[in-house]
Amino acid sequence: MMKQIFGKLPRKPSKSSQHEPNGDALNGNSFFDSSLGPNSLNSSKPGSAFKFSNSGSHLNGGTVSSHSSSSANSNQGKKTDPLASQAGLMLVSGIYEALPGFRDVPSTEKQILFLKKLNMCCVVFDFSDPTKNLREKDIKKQTLLELVNYISSVTSKFNELAVQEMTRMVSANLFRTFPSPSHDNKLLEIYDLEDEEPAMDPAWPHLQIVYELLLRFVVSPETDAKLAKRYMDHSFVLKLLDLFDSDNHRERDYLKTILHQIYGKFMVHRPFIRKVINNIFYRFIFETEKHNGIAELLEILGSIINGFALPLKEEHKLFLVRALIPLHKPKCASTYHQQLSYCITQFVEKDYKLADTVIRGLLKYWPVINSSKEVMFVGELEEVLEATQAAEFQRCVVPLFRQIGRCLNSSHFQVAERALFLWNNDHIRNLIIQNRSVILPIIFPALERNTSGHWNQAVQSFTLNVRKMFTDVDHMLFDECLSRFQEDELKEKEMQERRELTWKHLEDVVSSTTAASNEAVLVSRFVSSIAIATATATSPTPMVGS
Repeated sequence: MMKQIFGKLPRKPSKSSQHEPNGDALNGNSFFDSSLGPNSLNSSKPGSAFKFSNSGSHLNGGTVSSHSSSSANSNQGKKTDPLASQAGLMLVSGIYEALPGFRDVPSTEKQILFLKKLNMCCVVFDFSDPTKNLREKDIKKQTLLELVNYISSVTSKFNELAVQEMTRMVSANLFRTFPSPSHDNKLLEIYDLEDEEPAMDPAWPHLQIVYELLLRFVVSPETDAKLAKRYMDHSFVLKLLDLFDSDNHRERDYLKTILHQIYGKFMVHRPFIRKVINNIFYRFIFETEKHNGIAELLEILGSIINGFALPLKEEHKLFLVRALIPLHKPKCASTYHQQLSYCITQFVEKDYKLADTVIRGLLKYWPVINSSKEVMFVGELEEVLEATQAAEFQRCVVPLFRQIGRCLNSSHFQVAERALFLWNNDHIRNLIIQNRSVILPIIFPALERNTSGHWNQAVQSFTLNVRKMFTDVDHMLFDECLSRFQEDELKEKEMQERRELTWKHLEDVVSSTTAASNEAVLVSRFVSSIAIATATATSPTPMVGS
């Protein structure tokens, strides 16, 4: 009876399990605590397991996650996962050593080893100094590669502790702030110098493996979405989206793929992801006009928009009007215009009634002095018009072809040429022919001026083709427009001659007055021209000066 009672009492821990050789006390749950602080790295002994101390000090050479006594005490009253108690980490002061490979342990111990390796990879090193902690960095890199292979080959579901430790390790390595001075001041220069490769982060070869590990973990069929969403929560997704501002396009490509997989796997996060992307766009458009990841975010949205169910929700239509269309405004729109145009076109293809809204939005942000941007706008306009139906086309035909007429007369030959190419599209040409009675009077002066006065031979040739098309389709309308144009040109010529005669008369009067009085007389050509125009437009009654 006494033996049974004493058998139930907790045994006194042995000295080897209670203390390490350096005398530091160990906490059996310390490996699994998420509130870890920085620590120092010291020299290591070969052949030992991964070990570090509880001192809580910090060195520039690297940062080691460890537990303070307060965090250990705060968790004493909490219930510990049975697996956590089995996976006690061997700790020795300041030693960072490789753990055994997954092939070297029995299958029953692989999950415990997986947790140990994840905790080992929570150590963050300083890569700005390539001479520090070379051996430790190499050990961590090899451990990360082992984890990638393990996740790709695992055949059992990841439990809650594995998901928690994976999320903690990824957060420790990836979530960081970017240097603000170079980011804020030189970002626009980066947009202009697209051919130049930005300097790569010295930690990128290390971070790339972490991204690959996260990607494989998210897409793994052994990752339960209902379980993982507790740790890959809104805070995790928000910090992941913040990383899209990285100036490393390789990192943004990984983020794009990972976020797309998260959006597909965690349905509960979908509204939040769209909301955060909206906020990023708003801040970019109306505040900073500085962000590296707009193209990648739009690429994700293109896939999301393609999957929208019909009829479209009001939320999605507001997103189009308030975020996507205003993205045409920033000066650096060329860096993401292809992805933006795809998103815009997807909306019109989903709901053809949005064509009028989109076209008027394009006209609102139409560039005035940026010819290369204007060429992009005409190209996007063609894609939108290709998905536009006749009823929506008629709603915006007048302001649309007023702008196209200005493009036809552009002195930049690529703008004029791109606008003339609209007639090569069968669908657009049919819409124009159906509405020729409205369109031809608007653009006829531009066509006539191009045939006689544009400096570029190709533009003249394309204009003659468009002109011939209208002649063949409706000769009477064409003759009527030609007659009206000739009358307007004659009136304009007469008006110009009257102006010249009036100016000559004023110059003669000024010359005679100056010669008589030897005093300079100042005549405002602008004010006088207004007066002349007013006098010729009204009856020839004497004007009273103010």
